[in-house]
Amino acid sequence: MPCLASSERYSISLPNGHRFPIAKYELIREQLLWQGIAPPSDIYDPGLASEEDILRVHSTEYWHRVRDIQLTAAEVRRLGLPQSPELVRRSLSSVAGTVQSSIRALRDGIGMSLAGGTHHAFRDRGEGFCVLNDIAVAAARLLYHGEARQILVVDLDVHQGDGTASIFEKEPRVFTFSMHAGANYPLRKEKSDLDIPLDLGLEDAAYLQVLRDTLPQLLGQVQPDFIFFQAGVDVLATDKLGKLALTQEGCCQRDELVLGLCHQHQIPVAVSMGGGYSERISDIVDAHCNTFRVAYEVFG
Repeated sequence: MPCLASSERYSISLPNGHRFPIAKYELIREQLLWQGIAPPSDIYDPGLASEEDILRVHSTEYWHRVRDIQLTAAEVRRLGLPQSPELVRRSLSSVAGTVQSSIRALRDGIGMSLAGGTHHAFRDRGEGFCVLNDIAVAAARLLYHGEARQILVVDLDVHQGDGTASIFEKEPRVFTFSMHAGANYPLRKEKSDLDIPLDLGLEDAAYLQVLRDTLPQLLGQVQPDFIFFQAGVDVLATDKLGKLALTQEGCCQRDELVLGLCHQHQIPVAVSMGGGYSERISDIVDAHCNTFRVAYEVFG
């Protein structure tokens, strides 16, 4: 049975008019409970990630600047979030959500976090609302403890998973796959093990066909024994930062395809949310909730 990592630490105060939809974390949890998708007993607080886990991925110098609220003004601009003790706790809790989701996936087949997917965080810097790279930290922990042999990162956020690609560039036990809008942030792309840059304005049918043509073959090629699924919903046509044109139904079919293949091949999967920047926060919440609803339908 799926479990959902969630914490009150995920929501912090941001300046009025800030474009990061911080309210979505609480709203998604409330909607999952209200719609009966998830019972309260499935939702747990993952705590805070350990410094030991963080330092397998991030440099000591960068982590200490984050921890001690000592980022430079230029680093804060690149990050896009004001530094604060609350942001540090939020980042540690978000990483813990993906770490704990990966542990539960080993037991249950799937683990999910109502946060995470912070794939723009590099070893020595944060970018694009991403302070620490939760997927990278969780993957490195699995490898360190011998709990996975070959990991596949399936990153379907509309933006390339540049931080994750950079961190694992020389790690053959982690295969990074990023399918994203080509002419979009980040301007300078990193090299994933497999990048598929998509034409702007791509709609459901064409998007899903590319994924169907790619992911099953990738499972055969990589032969992963663990998958991290970054399920960003900024692929929606309503998204302000996305530049693709998926409907809610198309995004849902994407999740059905990925999670269905994980279940069919009995590969444990840890799901993290990634981005979503639609004008109406209800569009963001609905799309993320669909991901978790599909997970319950496939793995429940």
